[in-house]
Amino acid sequence: MNNQKQQKPTLTGQRFKTRKRDEKERFDPTQFQESIVQGLNQTGTDLEAVAKFLDASGAKLDYRRYAETLFDILVAGGMLAPGGTLSDDMTRTEFCLFTAQEDLETMQAYAQVFNKLIRRYKYLEKGFEEEIKKLLLFLKGFTESERNKLAMLTGILLANGNISASILNSLFNENLVKEGVSAAFAVKLFKSWINEKDINSVAASLRKVGMDNRLMELFPANKRSCEHFSKYFTDAGLKELSDFARNQQSIGARKELQKELQEQMSRGDPQKEIIAFTKEEMKKASLSEQAMIGIIWTSVMSSVEWNKKEELVTEQAIKHLKQYSPLLKAFTSQGLSELSLLLKIQEYCYDNIHFMKAFQKIVVLLYKADVLSEEAILKWYTEAHLAKGKSVFLEQMKKFVEWLKNAEEDLCMKFRSLP
Repeated sequence: MNNQKQQKPTLTGQRFKTRKRDEKERFDPTQFQESIVQGLNQTGTDLEAVAKFLDASGAKLDYRRYAETLFDILVAGGMLAPGGTLSDDMTRTEFCLFTAQEDLETMQAYAQVFNKLIRRYKYLEKGFEEEIKKLLLFLKGFTESERNKLAMLTGILLANGNISASILNSLFNENLVKEGVSAAFAVKLFKSWINEKDINSVAASLRKVGMDNRLMELFPANKRSCEHFSKYFTDAGLKELSDFARNQQSIGARKELQKELQEQMSRGDPQKEIIAFTKEEMKKASLSEQAMIGIIWTSVMSSVEWNKKEELVTEQAIKHLKQYSPLLKAFTSQGLSELSLLLKIQEYCYDNIHFMKAFQKIVVLLYKADVLSEEAILKWYTEAHLAKGKSVFLEQMKKFVEWLKNAEEDLCMKFRSLP
């Protein structure tokens, strides 16, 4: 046995000394700013040259550490102090976004500069979004022309997907809203955004980050109404945005109404009270009877825990709907409302597979309860049905429809006696 103690391995290598002067130069914000400003002064208004300069400089300068400094210079010409004013003690350039021409074409060219820079240095994405949020909070410190340019640029960047619509949170700042800065900025922003894409694309981006129901917050509380919003943006040439906001408010009101109805049903409130409440809310929200019957149907079907077994769920549904047939009847005084209800039933039975075989029995129940008329059922069967589950549901209804067309009094009595 070898009793000699084994030597531990050691790491060897050469140590390089870094001069403190070199470290200071590399991580010195003043040196970084001077390098960027000098480069912009040399390229001037040639934005192609600016993009090439920024691309090449990323290999030599620390963009990761000084992202905020970089973006401040490109937008405002120098470092921004809190509030949006330029720092006096730092080098500036006259070649930046705020000194550029105030037109859409120029802003599109600037957007391309930012787009190329961020595509080349992906790690700048987060810093750039934070910069835009900060700039929006500084709006009061900028001139009207500077705000307009920033608004157009932001709209283009949103359209191109360079930044998220969540940056709009900054516009809900109380001071900006109170002085009307947010709403004025939003006009320019949405005009350039819609110009690049369309209202459907804008709506999708807003929904993605939960901003679709917050646009009213661009105005102070005493002006936060659909009417004021609609007039303001329609007068500014953005009717499609005001229509979108009105529609969103209507959707929000419907969701709240549906939730309240479900709660009333779960509590077991008397149907007379539910009907009176629903009619009042329908009037307040200017909802049609066709829209209202859809909300009621969804509320009725969402207010109960359904059995997972197909053979039991039909019986449960019939019992439940029989209970609420007076409520459904109160909002099917028109043929179009009856047809809307039939389409809702078809859609529900198709989307909830356990209800596929229950469709015919539900329709017959509501026919017997005078909720659905013969005319509405025949119209649905011949021409107004949906494509969803069409063959299954038409087959289920075939005998009943034939009976509706040819029934004699004795057949009617016989049919009504069926379970």
